[in-house]
Amino acid sequence: MSNRTESYLVGLVGDGVMPSLTPPMHEREGDVQGLRYLYRPIDLLELGLSGDAVGDLLRSARSLGFNGLNITHPCKQLVLAHLDEISPDALRLGAVNTVVIEDGRFIGHNTDFSGFAAALASGLPGARLDR
Repeated sequence: MSNRTESYLVGLVGDGVMPSLTPPMHEREGDVQGLRYLYRPIDLLELGLSGDAVGDLLRSARSLGFNGLNITHPCKQLVLAHLDEISPDALRLGAVNTVVIEDGRFIGHNTDFSGFAAALASGLPGARLDR
């Protein structure tokens, strides 16, 4: 029997993300799920960087052992040029808010649409979501 806990290192990349409640909220949920989940804000404003630095940030995150990054303003479109693979939803929307780092590759997803669609379907069960 192993007491080893799964560990994940993730980050939130964007302007003004230091006060975000997302990292501590995700870390608490990780604890509840029995995961070691470290979620670090990577605030471009605090670092004196522009959104154009997103490619360098991706490569640094990979070098540091990050499993993935959440991407917010101003990088959701800028990150596209630095990805090895882009999900169909992200391609359709032309924006990425989640980058998974897997086998050294950057895989971009967009969960904004699926999250919005799920909330819409829950709140308006008869709504058509195929338009």
